[in-house]
Amino acid sequence: MHTVSSTVLALRSEEGRVAVMACDGQATMESRVVKTAARKVHRIHDGSVLAGFSGGTADGVTLLERLEANLAAHGALRQAAVELSREWRTDRALRRLEAVVVAVSEEALFLLTGEGDVIEPDDGLVGIGSGGGYAVSAARALLRHARLPLAEVAQEALRIAAEIDIYTNDCVILETLTW
Repeated sequence: MHTVSSTVLALRSEEGRVAVMACDGQATMESRVVKTAARKVHRIHDGSVLAGFSGGTADGVTLLERLEANLAAHGALRQAAVELSREWRTDRALRRLEAVVVAVSEEALFLLTGEGDVIEPDDGLVGIGSGGGYAVSAARALLRHARLPLAEVAQEALRIAAEIDIYTNDCVILETLTW
């Protein structure tokens, strides 16, 4: 898989009964910025699930549509995520898709890949894309040493990632989910 050039960060707090997902807005083609406010985070399943992607736009949107269809069929995010991952790995056309997906709901937070991974992070925090590691590192530091709401942690972590990763900009798009 090629390097996925963007950043999506998701945080989930069972204690606070809140989840946030933030992305940068930069879309690139080769070495050019072609859009500065691209939306890579979406509300699906009647607004009860936040889902984001990093990678090819058409590939990411296709995977989010498949995830939403699985949510409609199965109801629970866990089961829908496992089913999407299975389809992604076994379907000849889906196997070629180059994207990574993150989904969060009241139920859980998952990272999904085309290799069959359905990963639920231990700490309710995951980042994807070229700036994902930087955003996760910044978010962990902020969560340990500052008393900020998750939305502010996500925004600041994305801004920090934008200072480091050339494929991440500081146009932060954020969605919040409460239960």
